[in-house]
Amino acid sequence: MISLPDFKEKQILFVNTEWGKPSHLRFYNDNIVFEKERKIVDRVSVHKAFAVFICGDLSLTTNFLKQAKEHGVSIFFLKNNFEMYGGLATTAEGHYLLRMKQYGLSEKEQLEMAKMIVLNKLTNQNSLMQERSDKEVCFKNQAVFEEYVKKVKNVKNQEELLGLEGNFSRQYFSCIFNDFKWRRRAPRTKEDIINFLMDMGYTFLFNFVDSLLRLHGFDTYKGFYHKLFFQRRSLACDVMEPFRFLIDKKIIKYLNLKQIDEKDFNIVNGSYQLPFDKNSKYASLFLSCLMEQKEPIFDFVHSFYRHTMDDKNNPFPVYNFK
Repeated sequence: MISLPDFKEKQILFVNTEWGKPSHLRFYNDNIVFEKERKIVDRVSVHKAFAVFICGDLSLTTNFLKQAKEHGVSIFFLKNNFEMYGGLATTAEGHYLLRMKQYGLSEKEQLEMAKMIVLNKLTNQNSLMQERSDKEVCFKNQAVFEEYVKKVKNVKNQEELLGLEGNFSRQYFSCIFNDFKWRRRAPRTKEDIINFLMDMGYTFLFNFVDSLLRLHGFDTYKGFYHKLFFQRRSLACDVMEPFRFLIDKKIIKYLNLKQIDEKDFNIVNGSYQLPFDKNSKYASLFLSCLMEQKEPIFDFVHSFYRHTMDDKNNPFPVYNFK
């Protein structure tokens, strides 16, 4: 299991391949090297690499995969629209005591944990709403938030909790994106630029959190808020919830700085897409966000691990943005 001092040095490599130009990833002198047409484009020390995100097609050797596993480097394969279609994540295998704890949680215990994760998410969303509102609206938003907190604390089942979270999120998105012609949150449809960027940012966040959970030995298919569902890594869905607002905050920042340009995007069958030469520009926005917050996210996951192993002496973690 990796420690925080070791994790502080870790980096993420984003590889953007181009159709028609042969690309390779290989190990050379303790470095992960990305080459296009036999020319080195980027490199990172294998001792500092945490994950490699690959967008497009390239060549990998079995030796590369073997070395990546030995050095604890996770690899994620993305389509050109940044949807993940596969990956090779490093895991701490055989932690049966942790798995027994995961699967041994009662419905009541799972609901209480779900309440805490939702309260943490709502608190961070509310903080961003306060930043985005004038004084009068701030008071209104705070009153709405406090009412939802009371309701969340008193819910009796998961379905009721999901409904409360969804209702609050709709108000949250309308508030923070009010200046940008916001219509609605529409996952995976990519019907506008903001939804496209949210899907993209959440993909990076999800896989980052999932990798950390696997490094600690969790079965990431077994969640406590998002229940077991075929091929869904429900625990990663749970643990990423308090951090989603970081992606939203980054999008707002770059919209205000006018670094998100509508001319960068194409529209195909009603869905927004990025051409190849713009992929790295937008990927870097979210990878930099993860690197800025990598230590608090690691600390949250590690604290969650300690809580799962011994909830009597280790409280459920809380993430508050600083």
